[in-house]
Amino acid sequence: MSRVTSAAPAPSTVSHRGALPAAKLGVTLLLCVVALAVVSLLSLRVGSIGISNSDAWDALFHFNPESYEQTVVRTLRLPRTIIGLGVGAALAMAGAAMQATTRNPLAGPDLLGVNSGAAFGIVTAVYYGHLTHPLQFVWFAFAGGLAAAAATYAIGSAGTGGATPVKLALAGVVVSSLLSSWLTALLLLDQQTLEVVRFWLAGSLAGRDLATFTSVLPFLMVGLIGMLLMGNQLDILSMGEDTARSLGMRTGRVRAVVTALVVLLAGAAVAAAGPIGFLGLAVPHIVRLITGPDYRWTLAYCLVVGPLLLLSADILGRVVARPGEVQVGIVTAVLGAPLLIALARQRRVAEL
Repeated sequence: MSRVTSAAPAPSTVSHRGALPAAKLGVTLLLCVVALAVVSLLSLRVGSIGISNSDAWDALFHFNPESYEQTVVRTLRLPRTIIGLGVGAALAMAGAAMQATTRNPLAGPDLLGVNSGAAFGIVTAVYYGHLTHPLQFVWFAFAGGLAAAAATYAIGSAGTGGATPVKLALAGVVVSSLLSSWLTALLLLDQQTLEVVRFWLAGSLAGRDLATFTSVLPFLMVGLIGMLLMGNQLDILSMGEDTARSLGMRTGRVRAVVTALVVLLAGAAVAAAGPIGFLGLAVPHIVRLITGPDYRWTLAYCLVVGPLLLLSADILGRVVARPGEVQVGIVTAVLGAPLLIALARQRRVAEL
């Protein structure tokens, strides 16, 4: 994959600007894990029907099918929480990887057109195949995301210099715009297709079951583990193309591997929950306030903070519109927009 693993910088004990000292990073990560456990419990309890701690515990370990509250937890909220854990981690880590490889602070997992490709794959399958269940969407979403990423990478690799960050970003904009136009056309042609996919297109954890999660679990596991192992390479790649090459890194090969892992993570996440915006953009920036630019720590924190924020947004969506709820994709968009404005106004991005 790369010959520079041994050349990667050793962990520093000196904190970067805005980052915690290295000695405290492990303790803070443990606190984030505890916070994630608390939010996961709240995700099982909070909703249109309140669930007690005892009912939530019994639903997990002493399930009584005659108990309505335990059935709600077991069949609705447990799958929703588990999918939130996987999707949040996948989007956060994919976003961090894209920001490292492109050195673009506004890059996210949708930079390769994965979100648009997955959405187009599902809408096409519903339009022509008359699918109705989210479990049926998964493979079409994943295929669409893979095809879009492959097209983006092929366009970005054309010409001299190979797949540079700027060329990949421009290619992603072209592919996403083209697919979004086709998607809109299909939705305008068939009202029934719009009714089937409109909640999925908003990005939601509701209405999914464990079968949906298990269908994307292998891709999530390969992507998450592979990305954690790429921390050293991302550290070096984030220094810039010339610096990475001077250290002996085969940047094209490393970027291709990272791109493949991003496609696995983002494609699986979009297939399971729909296109959820801003999370992959926001979480890496929040995490780097704690870790600094060390991507080994950044990826580890993204693995925890991503699902922590996604489940928190999902809980907020259930609370603000009782007895109904607001889709989590809408909540993350509303909360993420101010962050995007702040990032766009920020002049200094050298700490990426």
